[in-house]
Amino acid sequence: MINIALYKREMKGSAKPLIIFSAIITMYVSIIINMYDPQMMKTLDNFAEAMPELTAAVGMTINSATLLGFMVSYLYGFILLVFPMVFCILRGNALIAKYVDKGSMASLAAAPVKRRTIALTQMKVLISGIVLLILYITVLELICAESSFPGELDLKALLVLNGGLFCLHLFIGSICFLSSCIFSDTKYSVAFGAGIPAFMYVLQMLANVGEKAEKAKYFTFFTLFHPDDIIAGESRAIAGIFLLLAGAVILFVSGILVFEKKDMHI
Repeated sequence: MINIALYKREMKGSAKPLIIFSAIITMYVSIIINMYDPQMMKTLDNFAEAMPELTAAVGMTINSATLLGFMVSYLYGFILLVFPMVFCILRGNALIAKYVDKGSMASLAAAPVKRRTIALTQMKVLISGIVLLILYITVLELICAESSFPGELDLKALLVLNGGLFCLHLFIGSICFLSSCIFSDTKYSVAFGAGIPAFMYVLQMLANVGEKAEKAKYFTFFTLFHPDDIIAGESRAIAGIFLLLAGAVILFVSGILVFEKKDMHI
């Protein structure tokens, strides 16, 4: 139940940021994967030992024995969290709040299209963008790994890991979408839609450092995404993935319900 014309138009709007973020991620993923060799790993481990607080803050760990473990250490603590998160923030704000702020949403809502249809369409645009980005990351990792280190990547574990990554960014996207539906002014939509995930990530960085700051992990949803435990198949890590997915569904539905009752100004 979506508006096909609106969906196509908004997907065209997603194309440019998708291309930009895909290009940035391509650079990092290809470089990091090709750095996987015993000598380079020793250098990186020495760096991590020299600056433990900095490397821990961005989720880097040392002594990664496998290719996937190496990728987790140097990709899944910062690169593959931050760049897709920025994409969610940019598109989440542009799909609802930006229209309302400009006054054009009132005209769109006045057309013979139900508000629920508009909200569902915009929600599916955001989800489609996240799906495409995570799918691209997965294919890129497979190509880079197989071309440089054939047979060394655990495909099943990678798919489960990126499934968890998708659920994490779906949850982040739902926060941005709900904020966009609640606020009519883009500055407030961005403040909450961007501010909450960014603040949660800062808390996660503090928790990674450990010691007194470790308790910060109880106040951020990023704790539910634990790559090392996911590839190890631990049940609590898998449960965390499903909690993120359930939270995303709740927030997306809440956003649609809020938008249906929202007052539009012209």
